[in-house]
Amino acid sequence: MKRRTFLGATTASLAATQLAGPAHATSSTAGPTAGQYTVVARFWGSMPTGVTVSRHGRIFVNFPRWGDDVPFTVAELRGGKPVAYPNAEVNREDASDLAGHFQSVQSVVVDPADRLWILDTGNPLFAGSSYGGPKLVAVDLRTDRIVRKILFPPEVVPSNSYPNDVRFDLRRGAEGMAFITDSGGSNGIIVVDLATGHSWRRLAGQPSVLPDEQFLPVIEGEPLMIRPAGSEPMHYETGSDGIALSADGKRLYYSPLSSRRLHSVATDALADPDATDAEVAATVEDHGFKPMADGLESDDKGRLYGGDLEHNSIWRRNPDGTYRTLAQGTDLIWVDTLSVAADRHLYATANQLNRMSLFHEGEDLRRKPYLLVRLPIDAGPVRLV
Repeated sequence: MKRRTFLGATTASLAATQLAGPAHATSSTAGPTAGQYTVVARFWGSMPTGVTVSRHGRIFVNFPRWGDDVPFTVAELRGGKPVAYPNAEVNREDASDLAGHFQSVQSVVVDPADRLWILDTGNPLFAGSSYGGPKLVAVDLRTDRIVRKILFPPEVVPSNSYPNDVRFDLRRGAEGMAFITDSGGSNGIIVVDLATGHSWRRLAGQPSVLPDEQFLPVIEGEPLMIRPAGSEPMHYETGSDGIALSADGKRLYYSPLSSRRLHSVATDALADPDATDAEVAATVEDHGFKPMADGLESDDKGRLYGGDLEHNSIWRRNPDGTYRTLAQGTDLIWVDTLSVAADRHLYATANQLNRMSLFHEGEDLRRKPYLLVRLPIDAGPVRLV
């Protein structure tokens, strides 16, 4: 069978996606052995990926431009409904002003200083990016104004890259550093010095960031493959995606989406702009099996979290390497991004990505609403400041 990465899918295939009609979510009670979760918000419009929560409980989400009608790609939940954030104008897709507008945001993350960082792929419909599109933007939550904008040069984020998710360590350098997974191109980790805006790539093409060539997940009872209408199915291959910092900041955990392996790398090596690729790769550790997950998250007790996409559930990995299922439910379809908040809850989006038309011969099987859920975890977020 042919192999094809989702992030290299044709623009036509994604643009053909049609939204399904409304449907009520199923029960959010997962059962006595899997715990309970609460539905925080239901989305009846475009499909969300990222979620993050400020210290004061403000919730932000984002909607990438993958083919849905996306009037705004970043939003704050107000009264349970998404509202363009920080304003409608900056959310307007504008190919004539790539740096001045959000083109297609994949992740939003509140950092330890309680600033909202917005990761713009600059790559709507996976059609490729140009300088000015891929960027990292900071918003001061006290004033709701953009206070920083870091553009990625083409040598760090080539046109076929896909910056996916980001974590922050504000103890490093003059103003901190950001670590970003690249799910496109050669895959890898992008490192950003927040004081200077200088960025560099690490682990590009290293085996730990690449998709597993033998990977064939089964989701909702069928093998997940790219299935173009009238064409042969192709393996779904996406590399480095989920990312999480250890509680002490010494290790950066990451995982390809098309994989059931967990790896980490020394943040000291990543953060050294003069380190060689070989020196960084020498610090990579293989932590063995983990369920197929999209996003990753960590808490201040040294535990990791992710969604088990093949079993509609959310898991926790303890410091000793053991796993526990925290929640499971028929409406937890493709748990995407997870975020630990100051209210000692884990928030997660469930967006039915596996039901997109790309995987079903052009037929969109998604059924709204998409969900934002949360569950208590008796732990807080990792704050490296």
